[in-house]
Amino acid sequence: MESGNSAVLVTVDAGGELLDRRRVDLTPPGTPTHPHHHEGSWAVGRYRTSPWAREISLTEAIALVERVRASAERGAREALDALAAAVPVPIERIALRVCPELPPTTEACIADNHAQTVADSVMYPRALALAGEARGWSVDWYDRDAVHREASQAVDGEDLDALLSAMGRSIGAPWQAAHKLAAIAAIVALGRPRVRAAKDRSGA
Repeated sequence: MESGNSAVLVTVDAGGELLDRRRVDLTPPGTPTHPHHHEGSWAVGRYRTSPWAREISLTEAIALVERVRASAERGAREALDALAAAVPVPIERIALRVCPELPPTTEACIADNHAQTVADSVMYPRALALAGEARGWSVDWYDRDAVHREASQAVDGEDLDALLSAMGRSIGAPWQAAHKLAAIAAIVALGRPRVRAAKDRSGA
């Protein structure tokens, strides 16, 4: 589950047990997180009167977007490498939120009023998808509006909320909405007719 330049990664095995939970930043501190929407918009005259805007040319804005994209792709590779090394079983797939289609170039994304508002939120999951594919993982794109229903079907009659609560107790805080959504997406990506409840190590 990605948010801005960060992502919550929740790893679930084929039996439904939670193996790992981590938050990763795909770009280093100080890197612009929304270069299409901020610097790109300033370059074409949007939000120029905002107190946080600065002068930047379109050429500079496009170059910045490409640098941020390259940084995100590098960060995604490093994050998935670390995850694969930490988890005791081979990982075969990664579930990511489905992304809207965008114009074909960075310049076109900046110029399009709608695209520039979503292009940054697309850049980071695509970086994770590329990193996953490079490791030979399948990429499952989930629809946020449908994934909860699909997960309920995947657990085949079990109480999905109870399953998620057991996962949370097994690993401890934090266990927030983003973690639950990532776990739900993982359950759907497993594609199994039944996922058993995770072992409740809290004893509750």
